[in-house]
Amino acid sequence: MTFESMTRKRPMAGATAVTLAGRPVRLLDRARIYACGITPYEVTHLGHAATFVWVDTLRRVLRVLGVEPIVCRNVTDVDDILVEAARQTGAPYDQLAAFQQFNFEGDMAALGVRAPDFEPRAHSYVDAVLRLAAALLDADAAYERGGGVYFRGRQVAERAGLTEAEALRLAAEYGGRPDDPAKEHPLDVAVWQAGEPGYPAWDSPWGPGRPGWHAECVAMSESVFGVGVDFHAGGADLRFPHHAYHAAMAEALSGVTPYARAWLHVGTVTVDGVKMAKSTGNLVLLEDLLARYPASVVRLAIIDRPWARSWDYTPAVLDAAATRLERLHRAAGRPIEAGDADIERIRALLADDLGVSAALDVAIEAGGGAARLLTAALGLT
Repeated sequence: MTFESMTRKRPMAGATAVTLAGRPVRLLDRARIYACGITPYEVTHLGHAATFVWVDTLRRVLRVLGVEPIVCRNVTDVDDILVEAARQTGAPYDQLAAFQQFNFEGDMAALGVRAPDFEPRAHSYVDAVLRLAAALLDADAAYERGGGVYFRGRQVAERAGLTEAEALRLAAEYGGRPDDPAKEHPLDVAVWQAGEPGYPAWDSPWGPGRPGWHAECVAMSESVFGVGVDFHAGGADLRFPHHAYHAAMAEALSGVTPYARAWLHVGTVTVDGVKMAKSTGNLVLLEDLLARYPASVVRLAIIDRPWARSWDYTPAVLDAAATRLERLHRAAGRPIEAGDADIERIRALLADDLGVSAALDVAIEAGGGAARLLTAALGLT
């Protein structure tokens, strides 16, 4: 028996409610989840894994609650950072992207992360970006200058609760080119970037060029789901500029607000207090972790904490997760059937901000069927 089968046997009730970061999301039978996927230019590390294990956990929790999740996880295979990484290796950027994407999907499968229902790749959505750019121009939300199309972004920083100085710093850090002389304002962003030597280019009504990063995600999410999503997920470091501009462009396109009913901004993984990144040389590779620990231990180390909280990796974190998982498995071995009260309590905890840690406490204490059901539901077998 599974949580899902028990849910189907429950008497008909009202809409299912899931709360993320204090925002209740009421759902009937389906939920649209857009997850910002990888830019495939480097190997999978624990920071990547944390984001996608939490997306997988949201997906699994929704099923526990009787809601069918539909997940779209994109691949940003047209991106300046990918082109620059390919240049360093001497490989064509699209070959590097295909190679790293293949490795990433293998890593996710090894970790028990279920494949998404949709996996659009940016290079297949260039035409959709062109239509997006034309629509934003028609709405006067963008302007054409020097062969590029720019989205008016001055208000985006204010909406995100940032000062202009903070927003400009982040824009520069994430390749937003605030010093581009073609812009009317430094916080405007390219929907369509005019062609430059050494970068891929496609024809457009404004001349050869390539899609902007934020515009790619808008085109993919709108093409797959239409207007808006129930949940938009990604790392906390994408909150600004990427997610803020994505939402602003999508709302300017459709006229419907908010674009996302709730956001899953997964906390950053650090090492000695420094964000895990290739540039800092502190990557903890998923392949290395899975050579030393079962996938269920790595999963538990990631989700046995509040999803939005940043955390510092040390080997002791995985050792503690292994001990915690052993307790859960021992509890699951008790010959006790799952009690309705325990099951409902676990459901309520998971629905309240994905309260995995509290749900695990209940399952370990109750043991038997409740522990077995939660172990299977969270992919911890």
